[in-house]
Amino acid sequence: MSTFDPKEHPHIRYNPLMEEWVTVSPHRMKRPWKGQVEKSEEEEIPSYDPNNSLCPGNTRSSGKVNPQYEGTFLFDNDFPALLKDGPAPSANPDPLFQSAPAYGACQVMCFHPRSDLTLPLMSQSEVREVIDKWAEINTDLGKKYTWVQIFENKGNVMGCSNPHPHCQVWASSYFPNDPAKKHRTQREYYDKHKVPLLVDYVKKELQKQERVVLQNEHWVWLVPYWAIWPYETMLLPKRHVLRIEDLTSAERDALADIMKKLLTKYDNMFEVSFPYSMGWHGAPTGDYLQQDNSHWQLHALYFPPLLRSATVKKFMVGYEMLAQSQRDLTAEQAAEKLKSLPDVHYKSQNS
Repeated sequence: MSTFDPKEHPHIRYNPLMEEWVTVSPHRMKRPWKGQVEKSEEEEIPSYDPNNSLCPGNTRSSGKVNPQYEGTFLFDNDFPALLKDGPAPSANPDPLFQSAPAYGACQVMCFHPRSDLTLPLMSQSEVREVIDKWAEINTDLGKKYTWVQIFENKGNVMGCSNPHPHCQVWASSYFPNDPAKKHRTQREYYDKHKVPLLVDYVKKELQKQERVVLQNEHWVWLVPYWAIWPYETMLLPKRHVLRIEDLTSAERDALADIMKKLLTKYDNMFEVSFPYSMGWHGAPTGDYLQQDNSHWQLHALYFPPLLRSATVKKFMVGYEMLAQSQRDLTAEQAAEKLKSLPDVHYKSQNS
C-alpha cells in the first residue's frame, strides 16, 4: 500500500464554517480536457460608452439619468430583488409549506467613471475610495437590516451583463442561509475554544505558510484548506475585526494594497480580466448590533470559475449538485500557482 500523498490521492476535506465536506481528486488534473471551452473574456472596452447605462451622464432603463460622477456612484437598483415594504405571507401551520416576510433594499455601486478600469487597474487611492464606500454602505443599511451583502459579479461567465466596474448590495430583513450557518458555527467554535474560528485559522495558516499567497502588515490572502472553486481565495484581517466599517485607516490602506495585488495575480493567471464572484461576510447588523458578536471575523471570499485556461471553466453539475462539491487541483497547488504569478499587471508588462 503506497503512502498517502495529498497531491496524488483522492480525499475529502472539511469546511468548519459551513459544516460541509469537499471531495479532492488531484489525479484528475492529468486527464486531457475534451469538455466545453468558453469564449475568451478579453475584449476591448471603451472608457466611455454612450449606450452603457452605468456611465456618467447616461440614462438608465428606468429613465433616471446618472450624474457626472468622478469617483464612486451609488444608486438604488432599478429592478430590486427585495422591496422595502409590502404585504406579508399568511402563516401556514403545515411544516411543508412555510414562508415568511422578506423586505430589503438593493443598490448598485459603480467603482469608477471609466468602463475600462477594473479594480486591479485602478490606483490604490481609487481602490481605497471603494473600500470607504463599502464601509459607509454597511453602516447605513446596517442600521435597519439584519444582513447587508456586498458582492461583485465580474465577467460574462459569472452572468455580469455590464462591463462597467461595479458591485451590488442586497440588504435583507432576514438572515440568509450561508451567513446564518456561519453565525452558528463560529459561535459554537468560540464557546468551545474561547477564540474566533477564523482568527484561530489565520494564525495557524500563517504558521504553516502552505496556502498563504500574499500578506502585508494587516491582511492575509490565502486559498482556504477547504476551497471548492479551482482558485478560490479568502481575504482576512490579521486583527480581530467584526465589520468592514470597523477597519482603521491604516487597515483600509493595506486592504487597498493587497486587493490590487491579488486581483492583478488573478488577471495574470491566464492574461485575461479574470471573472469571479466575490463578497464580504462580517457580523450581522440591525438588531444584532446590540448583541455580542465576538465570534465573528470579517472576511472576503473570491470564487473564480476558470480552471485550466482563459477558456476552460469549472462547472458545478452532476455529482456537485446531487452529492458533494468536488475539485481536482489541491488548495496547496492553487496557492503555489497564484504565489508564483507576477505582481505587475500583464497589461502593464505588455505595454
